[in-house]
Amino acid sequence: CYDDSNTLRLLRYVPQVILAVIVVFLLCVVVLILTIEQSEQNRLWIGLFKETAHQLGTPTSSLMAWSEVLKMNYPNDELLPELDKDITRLKTIVERFSHVGSKAELEVANVSEVIKEVVNYMRNRISQQVRIHTSLPNESFAMLNIPLFEWVIENLCKNAVDAMSGKGELTIELEETTSLVRINI
Repeated sequence: CYDDSNTLRLLRYVPQVILAVIVVFLLCVVVLILTIEQSEQNRLWIGLFKETAHQLGTPTSSLMAWSEVLKMNYPNDELLPELDKDITRLKTIVERFSHVGSKAELEVANVSEVIKEVVNYMRNRISQQVRIHTSLPNESFAMLNIPLFEWVIENLCKNAVDAMSGKGELTIELEETTSLVRINI
């Protein structure tokens, strides 16, 4: 009796093993190419955000200077505080855009106070048919990047108002546990 040797029987599986290795290699190459492409796209967006912040910074600083000139020439003008509010808002937007893509700089902040400021800002800029209710403790501290946190709360409120078609009630609650701060909007 003659039969194929063990080596010859194992050699039958070599083409399948080689094919499997090639497929795994090709999958790794495709994943690597997609990752590189996504990384390049992310760098492009970060660059656009930073350039936007830079471009907005120039007219904002010019407006700040004009505001000071107007304060010297017309110290009692009732529109100057509104102009200063708009300039402060522009500075906040520039700061937010400049933070995109950077490592977050966290600081201890009273979350309740930050939310109150955002709510006060939003009340003047949303429909008068939307009532905003808050349930916030007096003090609730957490590590935050304040401009970015304000941006998040602002966007959540805007999305909620849009979802209710500019009419209804918006409730913001802040709950604090031992290791977690939870915000319900």
